[in-house]
Amino acid sequence: MELERWQALGNEYLIVERERLAFELTAGSVQLLCDPESGLGADGVLELAHDDDDGVSAELVIWNADGSQAELSGNGSRQAFLYLHASGWTDSNSLAVKTPAGIITAELTGPDSATVAMGRATTTSGQFPDGPSDGRSELEIGGVSCAFQFVSIGNPQCAFQVASIEQLDALDLGKIGPLVENDRRFPARTNASWWTPFGDGRIRARIFERGVGETASSGTGASGAAVASLLDGATSPVVVVLDGGELVVEIDEQLNVELSGTANRVEVIRLDDELERRVADA
Repeated sequence: MELERWQALGNEYLIVERERLAFELTAGSVQLLCDPESGLGADGVLELAHDDDDGVSAELVIWNADGSQAELSGNGSRQAFLYLHASGWTDSNSLAVKTPAGIITAELTGPDSATVAMGRATTTSGQFPDGPSDGRSELEIGGVSCAFQFVSIGNPQCAFQVASIEQLDALDLGKIGPLVENDRRFPARTNASWWTPFGDGRIRARIFERGVGETASSGTGASGAAVASLLDGATSPVVVVLDGGELVVEIDEQLNVELSGTANRVEVIRLDDELERRVADA
C-alpha cells in the first residue's frame, strides 16, 4: 500500500487513492494510520476517488484523526488539489472536487500554492440549530461566559475574539477546546478558533479542530476567524497568522470565501506488510 504525506503550514494529511487500496477505509483504520506511535502520525487522511461527473476532478473524503469525517477542510482540500495535479490526474490549473459540503473549486497559482473557493459562509446552520440568526452567542467555559461568533463554512466554527496577543498565547486550548467542541448545542460537535486583531488587515489565531485537537494551521478555522473579524468591522482580505504560517482569506459582501496558501508533498510512504495488515484489520 502506497500513500503520500502532505502538509500545509504544519497541518499534515496522508493522501490515499481509493482505487489503489486493497481494503475499505474505516474509522478504525484511519485512527491507526494517524496514530503517531502505532501508525504513521497525521492530522487526518484524504481519500481520493475518480468521479464520473463532468468537470469534477475527483471525489474527496476527509477523515479526521479520530476516525470521524469532516464536511470540508481548507488545508486538506488545497493539498488534495495540488496532489491531483502533481500526480497526473489532470493537467489543468482549474480544478473541482466533490466533497460532503458540495463541489469546491480551486485555481492553482504555483507548484505549491492554490486559491480555493470555499463557498458561502453563513451564520445560521443546522450545525447550531438553536443559534440566533446573526450567529452571536455565548458559552460558559470554566465558569466564565465567553462570547463567540458562529460561522458555518461547510463545517461548523465558533470564533472567539480575545483582547490581546498575550491573552491568546496564554490560552490552554487542550483544556478549553474540548469543552467547546463537545458542547450540547452542536449536535455534530464544532471546530473553534480564538483570534485577535494584529494590525494592517491581519489577525492572529489559534485553532482547535473537531476530532483532531489544536493544530498549527486550519483552513476552515482561519476562514471562520476571518469571517468573524469581518463581521466585527475588519475589511477583506484578511491575513490570518497561525502557528504554522499565514493564510489569506478574501470575503465578498455575500460572505463568499476564497482561501489562498501553500502546500507540499513531504514524502511517499509504502506500508510494510505488517502495518498494512493491521490497518486492514482495524
